[in-house]
Amino acid sequence: MPLSEFDLIRRYFQDATPLSDDVCCGIGDDAAIVRVPAGNDLVLAMDTLVAGVHFPTDTLPADIGYKSLAVNLSDLAAMGADPCWITLSLTLPEADENWLQSFMDGFGQLAREYRLGLVGGDTTRGPLSITIQVHGLVPEGQALKREGARPGDRVYISGHPGDAALALDIINGNVSDVNDQQMAYLLARFNRPTPRLELGRSLRGIASSAVDISDGLDADLGHILEAGAVGADMQLAQLPLSAALQALPADRAWQLALSGGDDYELCFTVPEANVAEIDALSLPDCPLFFIGTISEETGQRWWGPDGNKFKLSDTGYCHF
Repeated sequence: MPLSEFDLIRRYFQDATPLSDDVCCGIGDDAAIVRVPAGNDLVLAMDTLVAGVHFPTDTLPADIGYKSLAVNLSDLAAMGADPCWITLSLTLPEADENWLQSFMDGFGQLAREYRLGLVGGDTTRGPLSITIQVHGLVPEGQALKREGARPGDRVYISGHPGDAALALDIINGNVSDVNDQQMAYLLARFNRPTPRLELGRSLRGIASSAVDISDGLDADLGHILEAGAVGADMQLAQLPLSAALQALPADRAWQLALSGGDDYELCFTVPEANVAEIDALSLPDCPLFFIGTISEETGQRWWGPDGNKFKLSDTGYCHF
């Protein structure tokens, strides 16, 4: 006999994550109640992942669970927030218990790593999609925003852009000459991105603006420039390309690094006076790279090693 909606909730969600004392009422009531500590701003972010759009339909459910939470945590990282609570809404074609158990294994692994409480949500029948809302805290007035970049600020990026886009090319059968070690690395980058929460916290009071890279470096840096009414001069020679991208023709590698989505790294700007603080940061497995400078002249210019302007054929992912 198939499980009812409430059986699913009790079996897979109600005790999926430990709850801290700041959760006054969690799963099992009409709504959750949480207590926000004095002196903090509440930061909310929500993303929906749809099968066939945000992940291939044959993706392992554990990877879907992990990634669906990771991409939301990346938004909190870009705001410099500490994650606290999660709500989860699942639309499922059917109540497949094996699928649900695997999904919650991946989801729960990341939730437990950051001690996040699942406090509510919804389940319904329909095409597979996952909507997660994350709730975080940041000291009053210290949240990072997209606005704030000023001429002369340096532009930095964490990690290696373009890896997830190359992984998707491999999944779609468009790339075959990648060795097994590179393949494993790239697929991990696509299926299980690392939310840069520690970096986001470290950038409070140092960075003038920040954004997470979900739709492509060029497109997401463009949000910073638009919010600040500024421009940028960027250097392709300073882009931190992984070994897998370096093995490609330069133009192809640059296209992937600039327009490929799903990296979930942080792009941020730093006033010259704060550069020494960036240099002093020590974040395990989170390399930072200086890739350009904010300018008064609006627009985004990517300069090649030969001094010529690079023309992008694709400016990043757009749903509509």
